[in-house]
Amino acid sequence: MKSRNIDHAEESAEVEVLFAEATKFNAISRKIKASLARMDRGGHLVQDAVRPVYSNTHGLQTMNDNIDKILDAIDKMLGPSEDKGREERIIRAGPDPVGLTDYLASLKRIDRALSQMSSTNLRINQQAIGDFNDLLSQGSTQLQALFRSTLAEDVQPVEPLKYLMGDERPFPILEQEKASKLGLMDSFLSSSTARHASYNSRESPSIRIYAELRGGYLSASLQNLSAASISTSKRKVSGEIYHQRTSGIGTYAKGIENSFTAEFSNISAVFARENWGLAFDATCRKALAEFAKTLRELNMHIKANLTTDCFLAYEIVEIVTNVGYNLDQSTGQLKLPFADALKPIRETARSSLAELLEDVRRRVSSMQSVPLDGSVVPFTTEVMTRMQTLITYPQSLASIMASVGDGNWQSLASAKSTSSTSLPSLASFDVGADSSQLLAHYIMDTIETLLTALDSKARVLLKGKFIAGVFIANNVALIDRLIRSSDLSTVLSSSSSASTKIESWRKRGTSAYLESWREPCSALMDVQYTSRGARPPSGGSGVVDSAAMIKQLSSKDKDAIKEKFKNFNASFDELSARHRGLQMEREVRSQLAREVQAMVEPLYARFWDRYHEIDKGKGKYVKYDKGSLSAQLASLG
Repeated sequence: MKSRNIDHAEESAEVEVLFAEATKFNAISRKIKASLARMDRGGHLVQDAVRPVYSNTHGLQTMNDNIDKILDAIDKMLGPSEDKGREERIIRAGPDPVGLTDYLASLKRIDRALSQMSSTNLRINQQAIGDFNDLLSQGSTQLQALFRSTLAEDVQPVEPLKYLMGDERPFPILEQEKASKLGLMDSFLSSSTARHASYNSRESPSIRIYAELRGGYLSASLQNLSAASISTSKRKVSGEIYHQRTSGIGTYAKGIENSFTAEFSNISAVFARENWGLAFDATCRKALAEFAKTLRELNMHIKANLTTDCFLAYEIVEIVTNVGYNLDQSTGQLKLPFADALKPIRETARSSLAELLEDVRRRVSSMQSVPLDGSVVPFTTEVMTRMQTLITYPQSLASIMASVGDGNWQSLASAKSTSSTSLPSLASFDVGADSSQLLAHYIMDTIETLLTALDSKARVLLKGKFIAGVFIANNVALIDRLIRSSDLSTVLSSSSSASTKIESWRKRGTSAYLESWREPCSALMDVQYTSRGARPPSGGSGVVDSAAMIKQLSSKDKDAIKEKFKNFNASFDELSARHRGLQMEREVRSQLAREVQAMVEPLYARFWDRYHEIDKGKGKYVKYDKGSLSAQLASLG
């Protein structure tokens, strides 16, 4: 009990101590709160006092920054003006004494200063802007002069044949160091600044100078080739067909291709890529104009001699098209200028197809006579020579004939109905089955036109079909021989109707010739009266008794048989003599002799077997026995 009281007393003491400490802490807390309240009031007083000072200080700092910026701007504005003297000394001195690199750097600084001063639009800078523009203009002019003088060192015309004959060599190009120097100058001269300074914002001064000098170099270098093309094309015997590759136009075109290719290499080294096409077109313009002029002059010559020189037109079409295609592939330029230059020649080549056919009709129609011996007219050989020459230009004719259309060459109006301002593609030059058939059709149309005209002329000028038939047969034989002995046979093999048409004309000539042999054959026709006795065998193994046949005839019938033998003999001898007197191609003579023999011999053998005893072997009426007649017929070949 006692111990419990002791414990209670201790706990009460501890509680009292705790209450005392709590009272003490509350007093301290009140003091702290009072101190904080005083500090807060003091802080507000300080803040109210400092706020105007801070505001004024911030405003002063902003003003100071603005003043610094204004000073910097003034320094920048005055800087170019202060540097004007240095840049003026460099520009006045020129690029040679100063050095190209430093000179270009000065021009760039002037350009940059002008941009800065122009952006401020301050009146104080107007005088400086004018001075700098004058310096920039002067610098651009001096740089152009240096560009011109540097480029002028390599514009002496060259002799193109040195690079075209023998072992073909590339045309000379600019040295790498010189091209790099020109490229540095072009980097400024092609800028908008230089164009503005040159008072021509559309054209780069460097491209203009380059095109002027190098364009003149190309034109002068190719001038002799142009003259040679014209002279070699005209230097031939009057009336002679143009011979392939005898004109200098091929060398001229090759010179253009090689020199232009070399020039494109120069341009690629001097100018920026985006200016290659512009510079190349401008540089080649003069030489291309001269080339076009040459083609126009050649075209006038071809048109004046179309039937003999149309082959030159085909050659030019092929050559120029290939050159234009090659340059377009290597440079991506000049396709249209080449097409424009070629257009007159191409149109002439197109119209020549119809003109050649018309010339055949016109020439045959104007013939005052044809050979009375049935021999070939020289014009047939001339026409076939044309055809043999024609097939040596398969590429150009493939394109030309395709553009005209199969058969449209029969009239001049159809041949001229369409035209093109573009170069034909290489696909149109493909000498495939279709183009070969077009060429074969044209050749056969020419041959048929010739034979039709000759046949009409022969019917008018030659008496009777005998000579006319030989005349046609001779011409057909010559045509066939010239086809078989040349590449015409290969071309015509693509046409299934070619051989049929030629054979048809051969049969027509043979038929006209054999018509005269019907007269002696008609004399061998007799009338059989079956009521007078058994009909004698007309063939087979049966033997005809001529004496018995004669006995059965009346005096009148015998006289008729005698007359038939006399008529046959006279007609046969006359026709044989005429046959031998005609001028025939070897194959025609033998072929016609076989036809006559096949026609006459069976009829005569039959007639002779029946009636040869009419003159009892005296030969007064029966001039030929079967053997002698056969020999006579064989001798016709």
